[in-house]
Amino acid sequence: MKRIAIGSDHIGLEHKAFLIDKLTKQGHLVTDMGTYSAERTHYPIYAESVAQAIKQNKVDMGILICGTGVGISIAANKISGIRCALCSEEITALMCREHNDANIIAFGANIISPQKALALATLWLNTPYDGGRHQQRLDMIEDLATK
Repeated sequence: MKRIAIGSDHIGLEHKAFLIDKLTKQGHLVTDMGTYSAERTHYPIYAESVAQAIKQNKVDMGILICGTGVGISIAANKISGIRCALCSEEITALMCREHNDANIIAFGANIISPQKALALATLWLNTPYDGGRHQQRLDMIEDLATK
């Protein structure tokens, strides 16, 4: 069981609701960080909410959704200590956990179906970080935040 924060803009609302339902049924504790309506909103708000929940150890991992997943992942990656990976297929979802210890996965609601997002999220949630030789690279990435 993982503690997961999930957030989306208005475009990702349907995907978010689907994922909350299915991941909760898998036994995860899922916290909805918004948005809560179809009214137009701005994805950086939800990227920050999910990222801060991770930084404050309120949750273990996060899921973000916007139209393409690009903007919301860029926003999340501005937060030190966050490694958000935009995924639309299995190998990226697997490798971003194994090699990059991604603590947030992002999806594009206009790119993949809710069912595909669930399959990728499930794979990602169940993939452990390999550590070892990859840790030096993660340390180097974190050092970039100070430049």
